[in-house]
Amino acid sequence: MELEYPYDPSRPLPDITLEYQYKLCNCPGKTIIGVRIAFPPNGAAAPHRHGTASVSGYVISGTVHNKMNNDPVKLYSTGGTWYEAPGCYHRISDNASKTEPAVMFANVVVDTDVFERDGIDAIIQTDKEYL
Repeated sequence: MELEYPYDPSRPLPDITLEYQYKLCNCPGKTIIGVRIAFPPNGAAAPHRHGTASVSGYVISGTVHNKMNNDPVKLYSTGGTWYEAPGCYHRISDNASKTEPAVMFANVVVDTDVFERDGIDAIIQTDKEYL
């Protein structure tokens, strides 16, 4: 795959929609959150972390680049999935196409008290230089 490349803040940001949130009765103290991420053509998210949350991603349509921690950049097409452990550094998250949109869905499991206290900031912490 490609070498790592720096984040370009001039690229359009994805549209992020909170689709659902449910407290998990079989995992007391945990909440599952569903998030839809729609990348416009050439869209990119700033480098970020998901705190203590566990995240699984699924590409609904299009292709996305992902780089977690020091792993190589990976390309995921429609139907592709991955897992991000708590504390993972999501260094690259972008649409691989300059002309077509891409849509992905993330399932996030987070501490309920943290989510109730911090809201969306509990599940995505963007690097400060890109805020």
